[in-house]
Amino acid sequence: MSPDVSLVLGFLNTVDVEQDTDVLRTEPDWHAWARERDLRPDALADAVRARGALRAALGDPDAMPAEVGAPVEVTLSAAGPELAAASAVGAVFAAAARLAVRGEWDRLKICPADDCRWAFYDQSRNRSRTWCSMKVCGNRQKARAFRERSTER
Repeated sequence: MSPDVSLVLGFLNTVDVEQDTDVLRTEPDWHAWARERDLRPDALADAVRARGALRAALGDPDAMPAEVGAPVEVTLSAAGPELAAASAVGAVFAAAARLAVRGEWDRLKICPADDCRWAFYDQSRNRSRTWCSMKVCGNRQKARAFRERSTER
């Protein structure tokens, strides 16, 4: 997985519905997350808005769409043009922009299971993967649908 995918997924998955944990509940947790990635943390409220907007853009029905931004610069070096950001949210947005330019943005998805909502990267050839894990979420949903069909008869 590319560093851009890892960064964006890591940010999206700072909330874990199943474990009821959220890195963005407290400033110390958010600051630790950002510093572990050698990034400067933004204000906690900005990070929360950015994560919600990104999750909504990927189809999370629990997230509220919003227009948010972060400072990102285009720099030019001997290696060519690059997106650079001074903050964690800016770095995540720069990574998301690079994924969009490379045609990989639509491979980022949110698991539709109400008790999961994990963000994942769809590596399938035709980009048709739905569940974060067929063994866990997909299997649970299929079993639930089977039970519902069986009781309707």
